[in-house]
Amino acid sequence: MTDRRRRGSGSGPRTPRRGPGELEAAVLGLLWASDAPATATWVQQRIGDDLAYSTVVTIMSRLYDKGLLTRSRHGRSYAYQPVSDEAGLAARRMRQVLDREDDRAAVLASFVSDLSDEDERTLRELLRREARDPEDGRGG
Repeated sequence: MTDRRRRGSGSGPRTPRRGPGELEAAVLGLLWASDAPATATWVQQRIGDDLAYSTVVTIMSRLYDKGLLTRSRHGRSYAYQPVSDEAGLAARRMRQVLDREDDRAAVLASFVSDLSDEDERTLRELLRREARDPEDGRGG
């Protein structure tokens, strides 16, 4: 018998269950920190918590299916790379929330009215910069 312990079974210490999205966030964090595309084996070795290889593959496949990762063949498996950085992911989430709303103008107005003075200045400067050079800052 191996010394691997399953969560919730056996007499060994239980690993606390992660909250929704925590494992995906941990995997993304590792991939953002990586200098090159990474395999599930690479992620599994670094993520800790004795996660099964199949769990890591499942998480990475789900992130790929959500459009958050790209993948390319690496031998018999895949190597994954994030589509965007953390700021790009946050912007994507904001757009998804906005896309679900019927009154986009009302949502944007509410968002802008809740901004701090500094964030409002930053937004105004970004909009000015975008108006001057629409190609600048679009990152593709």
